[in-house]
Amino acid sequence: MKRYLMSGAAALVICSVAGTAMAAELRLSHQWSTGDIRHKVAQMVADDVAAAGVDLEIKIFPSESLFKARDQYTPLSRGQLDMAVLPLSYAAGQQPAYNLTLMPGLVKNHDHAARMNYSPFMEAVEEIMAGDDVKVLVHGYLAGGFAAKDKCITKPEDMAGLQTRAAGKSFEQMLAGAGASIASMASSEVYNAMQSGVLDAVNTSSSSFVSYRLYEQVSCYTPAGEYALWFMYQPLLVNKSAFDGLTPEQQTALTDAGAKAEAYYLEEAKKEDADSAKVFADNGVEIATMTAEEFDAWRALAQETAYKAFVEETPNGQELLDMALAVE
Repeated sequence: MKRYLMSGAAALVICSVAGTAMAAELRLSHQWSTGDIRHKVAQMVADDVAAAGVDLEIKIFPSESLFKARDQYTPLSRGQLDMAVLPLSYAAGQQPAYNLTLMPGLVKNHDHAARMNYSPFMEAVEEIMAGDDVKVLVHGYLAGGFAAKDKCITKPEDMAGLQTRAAGKSFEQMLAGAGASIASMASSEVYNAMQSGVLDAVNTSSSSFVSYRLYEQVSCYTPAGEYALWFMYQPLLVNKSAFDGLTPEQQTALTDAGAKAEAYYLEEAKKEDADSAKVFADNGVEIATMTAEEFDAWRALAQETAYKAFVEETPNGQELLDMALAVE
């Protein structure tokens, strides 16, 4: 590991023999396989930057091969890592405000998420990141839903009495408020827990629902659609000092590649939700849909549980929460 770490600016700059041209290599870390949408976003950026011919190479380290998933933000902020794709809520221990990027009911669908990305709320989050020497290159949210062994889950009262796994602390708080019993575990453990009767229901991402074959264990699936509760902000970030140390041409190539990848990320995120619903339906699972009224009921419950806890625990928490809720 130590051979990859550098002090100061993160970009590894290599001078040419002539001493005039300069090439830079940026190291990008993430936790997923090369078939995952988030790797594809990173690869798209790397390929487009390479095609721009500006002497900038992005070397991708997938599958936690450079840093562990939850250990990426600190080296990124310290200039020991150049770029990373990661759920920003992983860094909530350093910046509690980041908990708002995985909060039930703040984002209702992907088009709403796209508006959230360019709102005063996100500007405030980016200002916090800038204080850590971190900059957003590609915005992106991924969505998730609910599934249960014996019933459909679309409204708070559907959770009463169920043993469930939730994706994130804020969701655990909200679902406990709905009368569920919470079992904390990794998404990779859900299949066996449902098979053995430990779990009655699960809340996780669309991609995890499919990749862990949960359609084999449930009778009803509520995918993300026009209304959904679970949205997780998972951007491609770059160390700000590393970015600032690039040439203007390299910076332009990087930002242009990021804009193209962001549009792709949004469309593919929508597609993941639709594809997951089809996989479950094709396997005989009933597909349920959340209504606007049911979404509002969940948000009202979140106000009393997860939102309340966030405000109590976070400096300027109420101001940040109000900014997020103001995005229509």
